[in-house]
Amino acid sequence: ILKDNKNLRRIHNDALRGATGPDVLDISSTALESLPSYGLEAVQVLNAMSSYSLKRLPPLDKFSNLLEAVLTYPSHCCAFRNLRTEKQNLLLSIFDNFSKECESTMRKPTNEMLDDSNNTSPWSAEKNTQPFVTDEESPPYSYSTIFDDSEMDSFDFEYDFCQPKVLTCTPEPDAFNPCEDILGYSFLRVLIWFINILAIAGNFTVLLVLLTSHYKLTVPRFLMCNLSFADFCMGLYLLLIASVDAQTSGQYYNHAIDWQTGSGCSTAGFFTVFASELSVYTLTVITVERWHTITYAMQLDRKLRLRHAVPIMLGGWLFSIGIAMLPLFGVSSYMKVSICLPMDIETGLSQAYILLILVLNVVAFIVICACYIKIYIAVQNPELVAANKDTKVAKKMAILIFTDFTCMAPISFFAISAAFKVPLITVSNSKILLVLFYPVNSCANPFLYAIFTKAFRRDFFLLMSKFGCCKSRAELYRMNYFSAYNSNCKNGGTATAPSKASQALLLLSALEK
Repeated sequence: ILKDNKNLRRIHNDALRGATGPDVLDISSTALESLPSYGLEAVQVLNAMSSYSLKRLPPLDKFSNLLEAVLTYPSHCCAFRNLRTEKQNLLLSIFDNFSKECESTMRKPTNEMLDDSNNTSPWSAEKNTQPFVTDEESPPYSYSTIFDDSEMDSFDFEYDFCQPKVLTCTPEPDAFNPCEDILGYSFLRVLIWFINILAIAGNFTVLLVLLTSHYKLTVPRFLMCNLSFADFCMGLYLLLIASVDAQTSGQYYNHAIDWQTGSGCSTAGFFTVFASELSVYTLTVITVERWHTITYAMQLDRKLRLRHAVPIMLGGWLFSIGIAMLPLFGVSSYMKVSICLPMDIETGLSQAYILLILVLNVVAFIVICACYIKIYIAVQNPELVAANKDTKVAKKMAILIFTDFTCMAPISFFAISAAFKVPLITVSNSKILLVLFYPVNSCANPFLYAIFTKAFRRDFFLLMSKFGCCKSRAELYRMNYFSAYNSNCKNGGTATAPSKASQALLLLSALEK
């Protein structure tokens, strides 16, 4: 009656209340959205194949006699797997030596077992199975202290314990969707909140200070705004993942389909790919701009200006948006895993998409390293800067390259192996990379490229002075700025040719931006 009924969307919650059956409930190929909460205790076989609208199951304790389930979504089988494990652990904890009882029962003759089954209680043979226990001695446990007589009568020792019924459920969860919550590990559930708050707060602060500053919008400031926005989006992705994980903790199997096939996962996936690619692109542009500023410091006609930076970054935005939208149109997919990353490599086009992203990220890292090496070689020249400043700049470059390498190297390595269908890490372990390595740049960039620089500290205290805070520090920065500006104007008016000292100052100022 119910099977293949495409118009069946709802069964009344009390439709099966008080019924003696059914033993088999077949709702396959229906549009049913939920099962009734009452009357499922007698169901032993549940067939819900091709019931794509059935995304949530009723409380699991309602399926007290279920032996076989054929479902549509693998995540639902996780619920029954966990339930079975809990029951087994409970029985093992109560009957600590029930395996010995089973051995004794299996050795009994068939007619003796039949005689025992006619006794008032199946536990009456307990003493016979323990021949070394005298009347004065008592067994280490008493079943009557655990169960009431009525409960004991309902048990069949030989079949309920010695030959336990095992619930079978199909389809089994696959490697991409294991039976676990979104984040899987408890320590990741705590750590991700700290990381996403740090990324959001740090990048929002940088954006606020740079956009409200009354100083001229220079190329480095413009690029830093783009970088902060990209890393801010990465923080939003982590916040979204952490929030959904907190809401579905312990019952993700009932929310997996709605989350992974819904707009939430698609939005999270778009945010992370867009943010990741825009951040890598902007980091590359910032590094190339620093190298260009140093290399052509005295050639004003070759200086990178805002009118050049805007179309460059516009191209980066279009590229990042385009690459993030492709999974929404069937090139790979954000629905494959619970963390909403494009891990679908079933088709050649999807595989090429993943490899393209990874290769571009590796090329960007090589360009960043090459530019910083050239900058370091220029800084190392003793004619340009003093030794202590040479060491300071070198350390700063090393930190910048190290954070980029920490973020890109492990993810690229494991992702490339997975793209060639030779995965070296499970989805569960990849979540550790997602939290510990993937957002490293998003947390470190606002500090390394903005907050730790003198220019940002000046803008920050000037902004705070508008609200009546840190007025003395703001005045000090204001005086130092105008003193440096007047000094540069005087030197610029009297200089006849660019000197090595002026090149050194320009070089160091480029690294401080």
